[in-house]
Amino acid sequence: MRTAILLLSLATLPAEVLHVGGAPITVEITAGPVDAGKAALLRWMTRAAEAVSAYYGRFPLQTVHVRVHPVAGESGVFDGTTWGMRGGLTRISVGQQTSQADLDHDWMMTHEMIHLAFPDVDEQHHWIEEGLATYVEPIARAQAKQLAPDRVWAEMITSMHQGEPEDGDRGLDHTHTWGRTYWGGALFALVADVKIRECTHDRKGLQDALKAILNRGGTIENSWPIEKVWTIGDEATGCTVLRDLYAAWKDKPVNVNLDALWRDLGVSLSGQQIVYDDHAKLAGARKAILSGAGW
Repeated sequence: MRTAILLLSLATLPAEVLHVGGAPITVEITAGPVDAGKAALLRWMTRAAEAVSAYYGRFPLQTVHVRVHPVAGESGVFDGTTWGMRGGLTRISVGQQTSQADLDHDWMMTHEMIHLAFPDVDEQHHWIEEGLATYVEPIARAQAKQLAPDRVWAEMITSMHQGEPEDGDRGLDHTHTWGRTYWGGALFALVADVKIRECTHDRKGLQDALKAILNRGGTIENSWPIEKVWTIGDEATGCTVLRDLYAAWKDKPVNVNLDALWRDLGVSLSGQQIVYDDHAKLAGARKAILSGAGW
C-alpha cells in the first residue's frame, strides 16, 4: 500500500502531516474550538481515510479537500456533503461540544469519503451513489478493524427494511424518497453482493466490482453513464449481476424477502445479540463480505 499524506491546514496553527493510505488530503478547520480537541479531529479523519483505503486498496483520489466547520451549541457530526471539484471536496460540520466518544462512533466522515470512489451519475441514479456509501461504510470500517462484525449485521438487520418499496413506488430510478435513495440503494448493493458471491462461488463480490470501477477512473471527478458503471463492474466479476439487477429494479418496485435472506446468510438478531449459523446456505458469502476475501 502506498503511503499517503494527510495535510492539515489551520489558520492559527502550523500545518501538520499525517501518514494514511492514499494521497494528500488538505483539511481546513474553520474558527471555533471543539471539546474533543484538534488531535481527536485528526485521528477521526485519519481513521475514515484508513477505512476507505482498506476497502478499495488505496485512497480514491490524489487531490482531496476536507473543510470542517465547528458549530456552537451543538454536538456530533452532521451536514456532510461531497463534490468532485478539481479532485474531491467534502464539507462537514462538527458541533463544538463534540466529545471523543462522538467521533469514535461517527460514520459520516467515512460515508463522505466513500463518495470519492464512485463516478458522478445522472440525478435519477442518485440512489446508487448514496446507497453504496450507506452499504460500504460499515463494511469498510469492519475491514479496517474499527467496527465489530456484530455491529455491521445488527445495523443491516434493523435498518435494511427501510429500503423496501412502499405504495406508489415506481422503481429506484423514479422514486426519490429518503428511504429508497439511501436504504433502497443499500438494499440493491446487498443483494448484488450476495448474487455475485453466488455466481462466483465466493471468489468475488461487489467489492471487486467497485475496485474495478475506481481503477478504471470511476471517481467523483468524472461523470459516467450508468451503463458504463454496470459494464465495468460486471466485467470484473465475470457475471451480469449488476446489469440484470438494475434492469429488474430501475422501473418497478421489487420486494426482497429479507427474513429469508438473513436466514440464508446465517445471521439473526436475538434481542440485542447477533447469532450466527455457519451451516446456513450462504454463510460463506456472509463471511466473505466482511473479510473482503475470495474463497
